[in-house]
Amino acid sequence: QVQLVESGGGLVQPGGSLRLSCEASGIIFSFNIMGWYRQAPGNERELVAAITVDGSTNYADSVKGRFTISRDNARDTVYLQMNSLKPEDTAVYYCHAKYRTPLDYWGQGTQVTVSS
Repeated sequence: QVQLVESGGGLVQPGGSLRLSCEASGIIFSFNIMGWYRQAPGNERELVAAITVDGSTNYADSVKGRFTISRDNARDTVYLQMNSLKPEDTAVYYCHAKYRTPLDYWGQGTQVTVSS
C-alpha cells in the first residue's frame, strides 16, 4: 500500500523558516513527479512546488525565491525548504506524488502557521 507521510509543519513567526519532509513507502519505482500543494481555509488547494525524478522544478509565483523543493530518490523523499515565511503562507500543506498515470497519491497534510 502506497503511503506518503509528511512531517515538519508547525508554528513560525513571519520571516522564519520551516522544512517539510514527505517520505513515500510501499512503492517499487520512484514517482515521476513529487510535490507540495497547500490549502488555506476558504481557498482551493493550490500547487506550491513540484519536482520531477530528474530534478526539474516548478514553483508557484508566490513562493519563487523563498521556497526550495528537493528530493532524494534513494530515500523516496521530497523536501520543501520554506524561508522568509509570510502570514499568507499559512495553510495545510499536502504532499503529492504520481507516476505517468491519472492516479494521484496524497499525504494526510501538515499544518503550517505563520504568525507573530
